[in-house]
Amino acid sequence: MRNIAIAVLDSFSEKPFSGNPAAVCLLESPLQTTEMQAIAMEMNLSETAFVEKTKEEGSFSLRWFTPTLEIDLCGHATLAAAHRMYTAGWVKEGNGIRFQTLSGELRVNKQEDMIRMDFPLIPTEVAQHPAYDGEIFGSKIIQAAQLRKNWIFELADEQAVRSFQPNFARIAETSEEGFIITAAGGNGYDMVSRFFGPNVGVPEDPVTGFAHCALVHYWHQKTGKTSFKAYQASTRGGELFLEIRGDRVLIQGKAVQVLVGTLSC
Repeated sequence: MRNIAIAVLDSFSEKPFSGNPAAVCLLESPLQTTEMQAIAMEMNLSETAFVEKTKEEGSFSLRWFTPTLEIDLCGHATLAAAHRMYTAGWVKEGNGIRFQTLSGELRVNKQEDMIRMDFPLIPTEVAQHPAYDGEIFGSKIIQAAQLRKNWIFELADEQAVRSFQPNFARIAETSEEGFIITAAGGNGYDMVSRFFGPNVGVPEDPVTGFAHCALVHYWHQKTGKTSFKAYQASTRGGELFLEIRGDRVLIQGKAVQVLVGTLSC
């Protein structure tokens, strides 16, 4: 039996028990993929991140697992991993981090109390979903757009997003991964959204960095804006600060550490 250090952090929030929780393991020795998946299933959070040092200074391997499978891009667990690395002394304040991931190299740094992540922009294409013509679960569709493995549905307004009642079984049947619903925001936010991913083991994700890599493209196409303040209107809720730079998206947010412990496995 061996002991593995683990922490849980709430991302895209500065208050405990809000934002999106992620577990983070800073690995002193390698784990098998099956072991990582078992730990993620045990933690039963939307994502568990595993970080391992590489031979190159400032470069780290980063992998993300839902309770059911490994995924290729995750914003909130990247933010959590970086925050944990700074607080645990794996990276010195002022130094950047280069993560080697299934989505290529991701560069992350800390600016005062914010973590800034450099992620790929995910293009979206306006289209009509074959199963939903003008309406989804009683909500009017203003416009739909397709992206890799997911769909975006723009609803009438912020209230329609907040009050939306998903049918998870139907979403699972009619999507590869899941759905993003969105609308123009109010109260200082440019956009609001929610994300449902039953096919990746996450019925509703509290705050989704990956989804905003596509949402910024969608709303840029509609408004011409390149900078956005966004709110994900899940029960826990969380805010993101976004900026398009060419084919990249800068995602900024805060995180707070809520638990540190040890796994015995």
